[in-house]
Amino acid sequence: MMERANHINIAMIEDIGTNGTVGSKVAPVAEQSPKRGSTVSFHNVRYRVQLQSGFVCRRKTSHREILLDLNGIMRPGLNAILGPTGSGKSSFLDILAARKDPSGLSGEVLIDRAPQPPNFKCLSGYVVQEDVVMGTLTVRENLRFSAALRLPRSVLQSEKEARVGTQMTRGISGGERKRTNIGMELIIDPAVLFLDEPTTGLDASTANSVLLLLKRMASKGRTIILSIHQPRYSIYRLFDSLTLLVGGKMPHNNPADFFLDVINGDSTATSMTKVPGSEDVEFEEQSGSRQSIEERLVDEFRSSSYCSATRAELELIEQEKKCSSCSKSRTITYNSSFLHQLRWVLRRTFQNLMLNPQTSVAQCFSTVSAAELFITERKLFVHEYISGYYRVSVYFLSKILSDITLRTVTSVIFSCIVYFMIVPRLHADGDLVAYTATAMTMAISATRARRRPRQHLHDHHLRLHDALKINEFVGLKFCDEAGIRNMSAAETNCSYLDYLGIEYTTWGLWENHVALTVMTFIFFIIAYLKLRYIKKFT
Repeated sequence: MMERANHINIAMIEDIGTNGTVGSKVAPVAEQSPKRGSTVSFHNVRYRVQLQSGFVCRRKTSHREILLDLNGIMRPGLNAILGPTGSGKSSFLDILAARKDPSGLSGEVLIDRAPQPPNFKCLSGYVVQEDVVMGTLTVRENLRFSAALRLPRSVLQSEKEARVGTQMTRGISGGERKRTNIGMELIIDPAVLFLDEPTTGLDASTANSVLLLLKRMASKGRTIILSIHQPRYSIYRLFDSLTLLVGGKMPHNNPADFFLDVINGDSTATSMTKVPGSEDVEFEEQSGSRQSIEERLVDEFRSSSYCSATRAELELIEQEKKCSSCSKSRTITYNSSFLHQLRWVLRRTFQNLMLNPQTSVAQCFSTVSAAELFITERKLFVHEYISGYYRVSVYFLSKILSDITLRTVTSVIFSCIVYFMIVPRLHADGDLVAYTATAMTMAISATRARRRPRQHLHDHHLRLHDALKINEFVGLKFCDEAGIRNMSAAETNCSYLDYLGIEYTTWGLWENHVALTVMTFIFFIIAYLKLRYIKKFT
């Protein structure tokens, strides 16, 4: 992504695709200059989680403090949140982005001296740590999908295409995937862009190029806030503002390399203060010394003139805080209509099914593959839903329509091949059994985050077989043993159904169809409700 004086380019740096060809070119796009970034201030932010231990009858509840009394300001520019593992970086970033569970959270986050709007997570950009792009689509197709759903209807289609910029024809590297994620968030030109450890999984050179990209965007006035573990000096020097976290507390911020070494217990400065000959210090003493250093850093920062000036500015912001009638509830807003979302999501779903050989082959041969529908795309769905891409009902209908269509087509093809070989009893409503099985598997898929099949649906399984048996055996001609020996004519009977105790009257058959129809809708409703109330906060 590149930015110039009077236009925005969401373009990919040239990279070699898997076919050995250069797959991207920069395409200048006439567009307005990016909006000025917002100032984010946080006041007395505290966050704690509830922990439960013990058995159900003797369950104990305790609380763990994750963040303690954080105060500060992040202005337009490249703002970094640094700290060791477990220091609360990701939790703090999610709180600033309004993506953290409000329970256990206290304090206030202001955007340009006003409370966060209820739909702030739809107005800002958020790049998650794990890349969540549809791998079967090209870069251009992913960017076009984001532009079609997140830009308002007032933006012309030609302008949406212009913001996409360019594409890459085939396979892309990890750095290109990260830039694709950033590009999908920059489509809406957000005033604030959040990134959760954007250098994770990248080599040093690629990580440096990604941070240079962010620095160029920040230099144009955009507010970029990112969390990062332990950057090199070449990356650290790009930061305009720095927030260090240790144990949920905020020590002073400069210089970053020294303080990170102190926090991790690897600083040569701390080792220089040791008395010569004291290398055999016990582990407990070292741990206690490290903890005392962390507390001392926090205390020194709170008593520093810089912290006093920051608190004075925060008090001024509080006094000038703009009154807002916005509720504190988190809401999701959409820039496109239901039918527009359905058209784009359905097209992407069909395209993904056709381009993913494992998914398409599995769905041709097994109903159990319906369990993969929601599990494999769980993270992608959660991110796109809370970012305002589409409604839950749109995603759910797209999955159902695409899956049932593919199963119907393959069933017709297979039936044309084997029907006259086995001569089954053909009824149009016989496919209802397969649809019910698919709906049941979808309901299971929506409730699970991992691929672990369940084995407790035996009764429903028998109900499906009852309908199949009635459909196949009613009206068939069986020859008894004597008839076979004497070559006599066969007689019509349902002795096998009588033996199984299955009622084969007209109502007996329709009773199963009614039961299957009801079960189908029940399982679809369960799957939808599970998606509707899926855990959306971190």
